[in-house]
Amino acid sequence: MSHLKTIEQRLLWLSHWMIHHANHIRPKADAIKIGGHQASSASMVSIMTALYFSAMRVEDRVAVKPHAAPIFHAMQYLMGHLPLEKLQNFRGFHGVQSYPSRTKDVDDVDFSTGSVGLGVAITSFASIVQDYIAAKTWGQELPMGRMVALVGDAELDEGNIYECLQEGWKHDLRNTWWIIDYNRQSLDGIVREGLFERIEKIFQAFSWQVIRIKYGALQHAAFAEPGGAALRAWIDACPNQLYAALTFQGGAVWRQHLLDDLGDQGEVSALIARRSDAELAELMENLGGNCVQTMAETFAAIDHDRPTCFLAYSIKGWGTPIAGHKDNHGGLMTKAQMAEWQAHMGVPEGQEWEPFATVADPKALQDFLSKAPFFAKGPRQFTDAALQVPQITAGSDRDISTQMGFGKILDDLAKSDSDLAARIVTTSPDVTGTTNLGPWVNCRKLFARTVQADTFQDQKIPSTAKWEFTPEGQHIELGIAEMNLFLLLGALGLSHALFGKRLIPIGTVYDPFVARGLDALNYACYQDARFVIVGTPSGVTLAPEGGAHQSIAAPLIGMAQDGLAAFEPAFVDELAVIMAWAFDYLQRDGTGDPDERTWLRDETGGAVYLRLSTNPIEQPGQRADQAFRQGAIDGGYWLRPPGPNCDVVIAYQGVIAETRRDVGVLAVTSADRLNAGWTAAQRARARGNPAAISHIEHLLGALPAHCTLLTVIDGHPATLAWLGGVRGHRTIPLGVEHFGQTGTIGDLYRHFGIDAASMVERIASLTAGARPAGH
Repeated sequence: MSHLKTIEQRLLWLSHWMIHHANHIRPKADAIKIGGHQASSASMVSIMTALYFSAMRVEDRVAVKPHAAPIFHAMQYLMGHLPLEKLQNFRGFHGVQSYPSRTKDVDDVDFSTGSVGLGVAITSFASIVQDYIAAKTWGQELPMGRMVALVGDAELDEGNIYECLQEGWKHDLRNTWWIIDYNRQSLDGIVREGLFERIEKIFQAFSWQVIRIKYGALQHAAFAEPGGAALRAWIDACPNQLYAALTFQGGAVWRQHLLDDLGDQGEVSALIARRSDAELAELMENLGGNCVQTMAETFAAIDHDRPTCFLAYSIKGWGTPIAGHKDNHGGLMTKAQMAEWQAHMGVPEGQEWEPFATVADPKALQDFLSKAPFFAKGPRQFTDAALQVPQITAGSDRDISTQMGFGKILDDLAKSDSDLAARIVTTSPDVTGTTNLGPWVNCRKLFARTVQADTFQDQKIPSTAKWEFTPEGQHIELGIAEMNLFLLLGALGLSHALFGKRLIPIGTVYDPFVARGLDALNYACYQDARFVIVGTPSGVTLAPEGGAHQSIAAPLIGMAQDGLAAFEPAFVDELAVIMAWAFDYLQRDGTGDPDERTWLRDETGGAVYLRLSTNPIEQPGQRADQAFRQGAIDGGYWLRPPGPNCDVVIAYQGVIAETRRDVGVLAVTSADRLNAGWTAAQRARARGNPAAISHIEHLLGALPAHCTLLTVIDGHPATLAWLGGVRGHRTIPLGVEHFGQTGTIGDLYRHFGIDAASMVERIASLTAGARPAGH
């Protein structure tokens, strides 16, 4: 236990010195405060020491509370996994990040955190993913780890946490620990009295074990003394704000207040009198979450796999001069405070960065660290071999929607025996049938750890849906919560790195409700999770459903979201080409320069967004030429090439497709990829490469200067309006800018001016005497 206490004190110092150095010593380039959350780190140091150096095994995974990042980085430095220059550049360019990041930090981060609440919730979905893999014949050797979240008590205000609890209960969640840093202080104030009782009841309602860790070893010893019961009762009754204020004021004030409340009781007064001011302050601040011994013993006592919530009482800023102060969340120790605290911590000047600066026996401590099970095998990031993508073809139907085509492609894969099909896992928030996943699910079944029969089948009631739950199932059904969908996709899309088993996750959602889970989508992409999200049905094309179900801004989300390649094909053969490419793209992890053909960094891979429609349109027939296939992947191709003196070009994305003999027609399958390649090529030219030409620049390069672009999309017109800036062509963007309403597709297309007649009218007005003189 002495080694744990030594580690705790080393981490406390190193984390706070790192923050102090960044704010008060490192030269500043501007006047903006760097920050770093010293107090929030201090409240977690005992918990994290006990967890990492006593309780956890190498197969366990942790989501670190965002504001405890300095403790995490200090730990990696102490273990020799992080170079000093990274620590010295905390919150600087290419230094360790403000909050733990899988993609930006070089330490061994399991889950990125930062958008509070999401890092907590993803651990429960990661546990479900672990169970999913372990249930398969190809994953049964997987060692079962615990998915651990270090939780700030203020994070419990986030609604996605409670959505996650409900979904975990449905899926028989296990092997999940949430350790709540119950310091009762947030950014703006003190947590409401009695919150712990509500927290406990909520977790117990969803079958979690709740362990309240209120007192440390010193307090337990004091409670056993004569008068200890009265002291314990006073602690239990003390309001959060008063406890924090007394902590900040120190031992003498503690003594006066306790004597005022408990004096003249003989045994209690003697208990207080036996301790100096410093010892009394240490006793009163020895809450369970600030006692490394208590935390280690509590973790060691868990002998089951039930989901467990540890409610660890702590002091915000524990062990530092700013402990308990209501402003300490973003506050920093002053230079004077740090100098005084450095002397208190026993760190000699000039040895501030020395890992073992205050350690009496460095060799013994190093030997202890080398045997810590969690760190025994070094970095714990895995990989898995890429899966070969089988041939994917489109049906021959003359009239078919892209959503129906998506279902047919998955149905064909479900009936195959390819390795890729075995690793596909689908999920949907209660819209499985209406997003055309039904045939896939009927063939590949739903996942549950124990078999659950379909009562309708057993009762021989006719139904198109065969809802059989089994460990072999490959569809994870969710309730109506889009945040849960994207958190699950994030966990599934990290399976190769977390568990060494690659999955091909596909999620479906009604396109307008992508926005309901946008924070979790962004979070999944920030972690570089690999998945396909299918937004369908989409746009005002979903006419009878009304404005509440008609997406407008979704194409702009697809363009703006980093780590996500967005497509909106019009034809099913385009979709087939894109899906085959996407299955390969999900598995890429290369590095290097951009592809000079498109200026896209495709070798790095990423997630994919498909915006599909329920509107069946006439298909163009068999197209097997490479130019079409490559164009569909790169983002666009000429459906009808323009003539040498073309006056008008229609550029469309999605099912808004209109062909006329006298105009060129540009099929845009991905405004996202066209735009990304264009901006990348511009950057390359600015850096001295005049030969950098993007795909869209090649496509529009042959158009005469007088040509007008008429862009059209069932979505916000800004999605394609930028095309006019590529070569300076006049552009008239058509699309949807306002909420729709119930009606027929024809009604709504006419209302928004994106129907064929409206396009013809605009083209006629453009071409009637519009050509400049000399042409």
